[in-house]
Amino acid sequence: MRRNTTLPKLTPQERKPVDTSARYLLNNAKSLKYYDDYLTAGFPMATGVIEGACRHLINDRMDITEGRWTMRDAEAVFSLGSLYISGHWDEYWQFHLQQEHKPNHLALYFSGIPLSNQVLKARCSTTAPPLPIPV
Repeated sequence: MRRNTTLPKLTPQERKPVDTSARYLLNNAKSLKYYDDYLTAGFPMATGVIEGACRHLINDRMDITEGRWTMRDAEAVFSLGSLYISGHWDEYWQFHLQQEHKPNHLALYFSGIPLSNQVLKARCSTTAPPLPIPV
């Protein structure tokens, strides 16, 4: 690459993109040597395939008519979809239920008695007050 820029006597400014690319390839030579192995194994080596799939997946989900998505909500939907597709959904769901149980349900069963029963026992009376007698 560099030789092709040296022979025609390009200026340093004209050479800059080639030098940048050559430096990248030299610095990452260790990683690049695996490309042949990956291609031989049948793995796609172009990001275009992946980018195209992502674009279609995201557009299919996000471009629903009347849909309103924040970045946070969109990320949550795709994270859950990834868990499902990867086969980790059941494991995640058990973890999720345990996490939800702690703040939302554990306090209700303090000392083994549901909190609602404790509240009912603490009331002065469980019957309604008498109705006033009309005069």
